[in-house]
Amino acid sequence: MSADQGRAAARKREVRRDLMAVRAAMADEEVKAAAEALARRALELPELVGPGEPGSPGESARTVAAYVSVGREPGTLPLLNALRGRGVRLLLPVLLPDDDLDWAAYEGPGRLVESERGGRTRLLEPGGPRLGPGAVTGADVVLLPGLAVDRRGVRLGRGGGSYDRALARLEAAGAEPALVAVVYGHEVVDADLPRQPHDRPVHAALTPEGVHRFPAVAERRRGAD
Repeated sequence: MSADQGRAAARKREVRRDLMAVRAAMADEEVKAAAEALARRALELPELVGPGEPGSPGESARTVAAYVSVGREPGTLPLLNALRGRGVRLLLPVLLPDDDLDWAAYEGPGRLVESERGGRTRLLEPGGPRLGPGAVTGADVVLLPGLAVDRRGVRLGRGGGSYDRALARLEAAGAEPALVAVVYGHEVVDADLPRQPHDRPVHAALTPEGVHRFPAVAERRRGAD
């Protein structure tokens, strides 16, 4: 790791601590209201409108890779259920022992199982058949957890590297889904976040208050099509 990369990694750790402290201070009622608002906003995002919905564009998602939120993350269960109700096929991650991600279909909240990895935060994961790490390459949209997104579309994750591997897998396969980070409104920031060479910008940020798009990233995606 170069000196510049080392400084970026150290800065990421500092910024993560600050952002996670703000989340930890959020009231339960605030977190619940944000989850409900997030579901409504998701259905305003053209990329997430289910096939056959009135006014849905031709590129509407048929398969969305998403996740079940934990702790003080923006709540995603109402969002997952809303999308599933519209006929969208949802893939959820299953954390592997090496921190890579397998995937399985979301079949409703009753089919989620609780898992724990070495004393870490307990996760809710899909209980159905595993589809393999490569299943994410078939998604039209990938919803990504994050702690913040800057004006360039740079996403700051929690530092585990699981989604970095998934994004690298997409790139290696030549897949170009819409990448959408799910964060709170105050976590879309003007100041540049620390960035390392492996960090892949997102096309949009979905927040309880609305959708933020990053035109420069979207333009690069169109240029690749």
